[in-house]
Amino acid sequence: MGHGFELYHEPADRFVADFIGQGVILPATVVDGTRVKTELGRVAGEHGHGLTTGTDAEVLIRPDDLLYDESSPRRATVTERAFRGAEYLYTLRLASGTQVPCLVPSHHQHAIGDEIGIRLEARHLVVFPRMATDLQRDKLPERLTTQIFSDPGYKPRQFT
Repeated sequence: MGHGFELYHEPADRFVADFIGQGVILPATVVDGTRVKTELGRVAGEHGHGLTTGTDAEVLIRPDDLLYDESSPRRATVTERAFRGAEYLYTLRLASGTQVPCLVPSHHQHAIGDEIGIRLEARHLVVFPRMATDLQRDKLPERLTTQIFSDPGYKPRQFT
């Protein structure tokens, strides 16, 4: 069993990713050993993910992976907001309709329906092989839930 930081940023599987913290799974395509492409653009992690270039994958996006950036061409619409003192936890709707969580400093106050600029900066990139069929994916809830798809080729990270 790993320490909290490792469990949150480098979960061994989908169950641990869901159990420790909030997030959503976005479809992705593997670009190379450290980068994937999502509807939010290309993002590189600090560590390799072990998947082959071109592989269909899924990437875990946590609220702290999305940054408020008004100068960004990537836009999202505020659909929910929760004040948390120093920050707001916004739920944002992407152009595709997918909803993602985003932490924004509380001095940047936005109303529901506002469009804001965002950028993806996930240093601890959590990537899983895409195993759900389109039919199964349609049945998945918007928010990350405990969905475990077996993959004999996936090697979970080992914690010490």
